[in-house]
Amino acid sequence: MNLQHYFWYFKSAIPPRVCDDIIKFALNKNETIARIGQKEVNKKLNEAELDFQKKKRNSNVVWLNDPWIYKEVQPYIRMANQRAGWNFEWDWSEQMQFTKYKLNQYYDWHNDSHHLPYNITKNKNTFGKIRKLSMTCQLTDGSEYKGGELEFDFRNYDPNMRQEDKHLRQAKEILPKGSVIVFPSFVWHRVKPVTKGVRYSLVMWNLGYPYK
Repeated sequence: MNLQHYFWYFKSAIPPRVCDDIIKFALNKNETIARIGQKEVNKKLNEAELDFQKKKRNSNVVWLNDPWIYKEVQPYIRMANQRAGWNFEWDWSEQMQFTKYKLNQYYDWHNDSHHLPYNITKNKNTFGKIRKLSMTCQLTDGSEYKGGELEFDFRNYDPNMRQEDKHLRQAKEILPKGSVIVFPSFVWHRVKPVTKGVRYSLVMWNLGYPYK
């Protein structure tokens, strides 16, 4: 899919006080090891599975489903969808993922889309839907840590014509605390290893029925 805008951002959108409230709220809950793919959150991973996971992703997460947080961030998803010209139809937001990136933790190249729609029939809010819009909110100011850069790879090009300065893009715009970035869930991205301090972020995926 050709896009004019691969992401849309709002600098310092969420007040610092609210960011601090989210961090404090999440740190008082039980955290788990971040997983890749559609794995059961509570399923215990064996040693081989853990080793495989950490080659791709190494971070800690807390799952949140609290209306007051949705209320803070969902308006920016709607605005980005319109202003970027995507105009994707979506009607549900998944649980939010509060992510903690400590020293040397990272998430390698991936996109947030799955190859098939959700198929758990007992969940009518997600059944038959796909991830269309991803959102990341910067809860920690970029001055409080080093590394941990959010990068995008715009892969809709001829590999022979690849130019790093055009196709690999670091989202420096969202370094200020409270900044929000929204992008189509099929866009490839990564979080580079943190080399100093801790980076906290809030991630949300927004669902709709498959494209027609």
